[in-house]
Amino acid sequence: MDAAVIRVEGLTKRYGDVVAVDAIDFEVKGGATAALLGANGAGKTTTLAMILGLLLPTAGTLSVLGQDMVRHRYRVLSRMNFSSPYIDLPRRLTVAENLTVYARLYGIGRTRPRVRQLCEELAITDFMDRTLGTLSAGQRSRVALAKALLNEPEILLLDEPTASLDPDVADWVRQYLLAYQARTGATILLASHNMAEVERMCTDVMIMRRGAIVDRGTPAELIQRHGRQTLEEVFLDIVRHDGGEGARAAQ
Repeated sequence: MDAAVIRVEGLTKRYGDVVAVDAIDFEVKGGATAALLGANGAGKTTTLAMILGLLLPTAGTLSVLGQDMVRHRYRVLSRMNFSSPYIDLPRRLTVAENLTVYARLYGIGRTRPRVRQLCEELAITDFMDRTLGTLSAGQRSRVALAKALLNEPEILLLDEPTASLDPDVADWVRQYLLAYQARTGATILLASHNMAEVERMCTDVMIMRRGAIVDRGTPAELIQRHGRQTLEEVFLDIVRHDGGEGARAAQ
């Protein structure tokens, strides 16, 4: 798809005197996999939250699937979803109960078969009947991803999608996401500190520093432009150009 499904112009978020996101502009085309990179505090998660409609921008415009997310976000929220290992689901509910509750909230028919299907696909069937609070961080990450896929979203926003996963499971999750995208044509926008993951998955990379987008391109373009061997080296160059503040924030 050539049409932009996410369009951001002059997007700004301020908290008092603190500018978390500073008048950024970008578009993400349908079916693309794009990444927002930056040190902690660069504005990545705040940007994702505004795209999802969880935060209202201070200034600028933001449209998703042709709808203004400030005025008409409820027209498209059912076509989107979000996953982050840092936002917990209810810990006293079992995996199956959590997914069932969210499936009903999303208005999904035939809830039980859909929950069972996702648990099988994401290899979490063995602990479906355990409460979330008894699971490892990696297991909870897979449950959070299952929650985000319940409604087969056209736009999937991911914050550190493979955090806390061991390398083998992380690789499996990346393959699953790419297969999901190939099957559905979904658009994926992710924030990640895993540069190898971004190089493998993403065709469009935006690097943020102090709330602004300071560079953009494909992984190969960025590597060539900065005269480096890997995207991680590019990322470190940009963070360290920030006088060390980004590097200290990421620790």
